[in-house]
Amino acid sequence: MNPSSRTEPQNSTTGPRSTGGKAAPTQTPANAHLGQDKPGLFDAQGAVGKQFTTEGAIGGTAQKIGGPLDKEGMIGKQFTTEGSIGGTVQDMMGGQSKRSN
Repeated sequence: MNPSSRTEPQNSTTGPRSTGGKAAPTQTPANAHLGQDKPGLFDAQGAVGKQFTTEGAIGGTAQKIGGPLDKEGMIGKQFTTEGSIGGTVQDMMGGQSKRSN
C-alpha cells in the first residue's frame, strides 16, 4: 500500500479553539441573568414568597375571601412582610440570593 494514499484519521485537536470558559460579552437569553442579584426563594419577590403577596396565588385568594384573611385582617396581616410570620420569613430567608453566578 502506498503511504501517500492512506487517509489520516481526523485530528481532534484541530478546529475552533475554546474561549477558555469565558462568557461572551453579547447578552443572550442563556447568559442574561449572569452578574445580577436575584431575590431569594422566600423573599417577597422570590418564587415562593411572591405567592403570599396580594398579587400571588395564595395571598390573592385570601384577599378575595377577605375578613380575617385580608391583608389588614387578624390572620392576613401576620403574613405581610411587616407581620410576625411574613416578617420573620423575610428576615431569615428573604433578601438577595447567596448563590454566586
